[in-house]
Amino acid sequence: MESRVKLFGHPIHPMLIVVPLGSFISAVILDLVYYVASGSPTLGLVGFWNIGIGIVGGLVAAVFGLIDWLAIPSGTRAKRIGLMHAGSNVAMLLIFTVAWLDRFATADHLPSSQAILLEVVALAVGMVAGWLGGELVDRLGVGVDEGAKLNAPNSLSGRPAGAPRVR
Repeated sequence: MESRVKLFGHPIHPMLIVVPLGSFISAVILDLVYYVASGSPTLGLVGFWNIGIGIVGGLVAAVFGLIDWLAIPSGTRAKRIGLMHAGSNVAMLLIFTVAWLDRFATADHLPSSQAILLEVVALAVGMVAGWLGGELVDRLGVGVDEGAKLNAPNSLSGRPAGAPRVR
């Protein structure tokens, strides 16, 4: 089942998830290093802004994920897995938002042990969400071009993936 929203022949949702994913992972690493090893407020502040970027990026990616999910036929395993994928991503975003708001209330936006614990839990939930997303694509073919194969033409060629090469 092909994605409903594409850019240059590729689904937009998977393109967008790398920003929040990278931002959240970086934030957790920076905050852990700040809290456990360095004490440098710069690390904590950068972690704080990475969470903000991740939240905004996650919300943008969610819009395109929702559009693709709505196109999945009802009553299928893919529809159920897609709902679990979305639900776990929403849970992750909410947990990161709680951690971010907790830090937003402080003057220097540095993480407390509670905020870091929330971030680690959110990242674990995000890992489950990512696995479910992989299940959608790799096992259920959601977002995959109908004619995809090892020697399919380039998406910018203008030829459908299943079209033979013209010589």
